[in-house]
Amino acid sequence: MAKTAANSRPLARRPDNSAFKQQRLPAWSPMLTGGTVLPFFFFMGVLCILLGVWLLLTVQGTYEIKVDYTEAGTCDRCYELRNLSKKAHEPCTCRVNFSLKENFTGDVFFYYGLVNFHQNLRRYMDSRDDGQMVGRLKNLKVQSHPHPHPRMQLDSNNDCICYPVQKSKLHSATLANKLLLSSVLVISSNQSPSSYCHPFIHVNKTPIAPCGAIANSMFNDSFTLNYHSAVGKAEAVPLYRKGIAWYTDKNVKFRNPSMPNKTLPQVFEGTVQPLYWQKPVYQLDPSDPNNNGFVNEDLIVWMREAAFPKFKKLYGILNRNHPVFRDGLPAGDYNYPAQYFQGRKQVVLSTVTWFGGQNHFLPIAYMVTGGLVLLLAVVLTVVYVKVGKGRMNLPD
Repeated sequence: MAKTAANSRPLARRPDNSAFKQQRLPAWSPMLTGGTVLPFFFFMGVLCILLGVWLLLTVQGTYEIKVDYTEAGTCDRCYELRNLSKKAHEPCTCRVNFSLKENFTGDVFFYYGLVNFHQNLRRYMDSRDDGQMVGRLKNLKVQSHPHPHPRMQLDSNNDCICYPVQKSKLHSATLANKLLLSSVLVISSNQSPSSYCHPFIHVNKTPIAPCGAIANSMFNDSFTLNYHSAVGKAEAVPLYRKGIAWYTDKNVKFRNPSMPNKTLPQVFEGTVQPLYWQKPVYQLDPSDPNNNGFVNEDLIVWMREAAFPKFKKLYGILNRNHPVFRDGLPAGDYNYPAQYFQGRKQVVLSTVTWFGGQNHFLPIAYMVTGGLVLLLAVVLTVVYVKVGKGRMNLPD
């Protein structure tokens, strides 16, 4: 006699009797033969080569010039001045002449470049306080502390040093709870700045704004580009200093802290500028009050770390209307210590297309990949003709 379950009911975990859940959907299983695979290899090889040639022709339509001004022109004097620690913060202006052999028509993008500057080090990339950059007051400077418990002290970093509570017969639990509450209040109020900024956190116990190694090493050279016409008259080339940062960075990731009825300098009271800066963060752009503080676009561009030790960052956008642009002159305050990290500094002028600036990596990568795929297709074709068909004709 067959056994029956005590509680006979439908199985709760049985899947529905559908084509999808029972894996009865129609499927196509391609037969990978020489007649189907080899044409695909030839097609992909030709396609990659054509894409590479198209991108290469597009890149060739851009113009770019790089001028290394570390020791060029009169900048060698500034280079030697930076070797003296006592004069490292003195301003220095240098002048470099260069010529454009071709017309840079349309909008020209003005970059500064650094060589052998490693922004991709993990500790360097972590040395920042995103809470500061987004405008949180508690990350900007230390807020007022509540009165701690008598048996609790603060160390030099305003952190809590809690002493053990002596047990007593009465109110020992209440005393411990009060002490724990006091310590929690003190620790929660000590939010500024983040410990990731160490050692660029305080100057004489005053918070740094912005803190961290990235902000401390911000590129601070300034440039003026002049155009010398055939008659010898120098004319300043218009340089737009806004619109150089990413939209998400400018409007989401970087915001100024706000306090009712207070100006930006008043908001930053109780903080100091980074060690290697010559002016505070609320005075970065004297010509535009709306481009100061954490929303300064030069600061935003610098805070986005580069992946390689040789990189360039956008400094401004040149809107030129001159038919010929030659004998350009970048001049600026040479106050960025490139020799401290054994690096080089460059000025880069470049036009762009829909593909971007002058970058030959992707076109060459496409052409090399296409060539390798075509070579592999030829080898597989030879193997298929000599070996594959012979095996197909063999009797079972």
